[in-house]
Amino acid sequence: MNKNKINWVAVFTMMFLFGMIAFVTNLAAPIGVIWKNQDGINGSGFWGMMGNMMNFLAYLFMGIPAGKLITKVGYKKSTLIGVGVGFLGVLVQFLSGKVGVGSTLAGLPANFFVYLLGAFVCGFSVCILNTVVNPMLNLLGGGGNRGNQLVQIGGTFNSLLGTLTPMLVGALIGSVTKDTVISDVNLVLYIAMAVFAATYVILSFVPFVEPEQEKNDISVKSLFQYRHLVFGVIAIFFYVGTEVGIPGTLNFYLTDTLGTANAATTAGFVAGTYWFLMLIGRFVSSLISGKVSSRAQLAATSGAAIALVILAMFTTNVQACSSVLKVYGSCGYFAVVEKLEPDLCVLLLVLCGLCTSVMWGAIFNLAVEGLGKKSAAASGLFMTMVVGGGILPLLQNAIADATSYMTSYWLPVAALAYICWFALLGSKVRK
Repeated sequence: MNKNKINWVAVFTMMFLFGMIAFVTNLAAPIGVIWKNQDGINGSGFWGMMGNMMNFLAYLFMGIPAGKLITKVGYKKSTLIGVGVGFLGVLVQFLSGKVGVGSTLAGLPANFFVYLLGAFVCGFSVCILNTVVNPMLNLLGGGGNRGNQLVQIGGTFNSLLGTLTPMLVGALIGSVTKDTVISDVNLVLYIAMAVFAATYVILSFVPFVEPEQEKNDISVKSLFQYRHLVFGVIAIFFYVGTEVGIPGTLNFYLTDTLGTANAATTAGFVAGTYWFLMLIGRFVSSLISGKVSSRAQLAATSGAAIALVILAMFTTNVQACSSVLKVYGSCGYFAVVEKLEPDLCVLLLVLCGLCTSVMWGAIFNLAVEGLGKKSAAASGLFMTMVVGGGILPLLQNAIADATSYMTSYWLPVAALAYICWFALLGSKVRK
């Protein structure tokens, strides 16, 4: 490919896909607010988070096969498959508002199972696209600095959509009652299906040169001889679970406790703020990573996150000072509800977004240190462990159902403690 000539149509298509990854992934938690208030589910955070669980569960089955799919059929066909599967998954979620409405299955709404199927299918799509988009953007940029630049821009767009999605869904839901149904967010689903369909059509006609495929005969089992890699894979599991669990559970908490007509709207904007701070954190990290090691960044951010979460758990009845509210409210996130004075715990949990923003890259860099050509094979293990984003939030909300929302945050604290240990000790390479 001519490095001086960029196929901008293909680039923008990949950018949209990068955003759609975040868009589809972040639909689950705010939509879960609707399901948890349905008859038969009766406010259970565990079942409300089940859609998120099904979305991430797909990574367990598709993490490694996604890489093999690219090797077999190429990047373009893999992308088309991922986009097609994504359209199908969103369509099934849409049909959950039509099929099985009013009937029950195993004591739960029958259409809830239709929705879970759609979330699971979407998970397959997102996993495939995650595996494809990064190298494709690098390819379209001609590699080198320009290719890396496109990847970073794509990551920024991903964070932006992660910010906007819970806000949009929350605004559409407004107040949540037993009469609130999945069809109330059809607009979001229509947008998702339209983007997937348009992307498929455009990408079908966009020509680009396929990168050369390297043969990878490295056995996954052989990777387990690297102690720091094994610890890093576990750390990724805990990281993704923490990253998703903190804002997802906070969304449920605010929806249930605010007691206002626009509780879901406000909760969505607050959750969106968390993802916005992740965007800021990633930008700052990109500026300092040349001078500050991954180990130092991971140790500092995990330690800070532990402090923030523990402090949040003990400040549920402490209102944030007016000066903090003015700064926070200036962004308009609390303007959607008149005279809202959130507890300090809300602000502290939102600030965790700054900490979690840098963890994926830092954990990966430390875990693959010294692996050389085996790093590519190791990435499949990391993709598989993204399933933590489904399992840990589900467990956290099971704890919340049995105790309280704030008590459930001891689970993220434990996960963050492990990540901190990995940064300080577990990531050291044994010669």
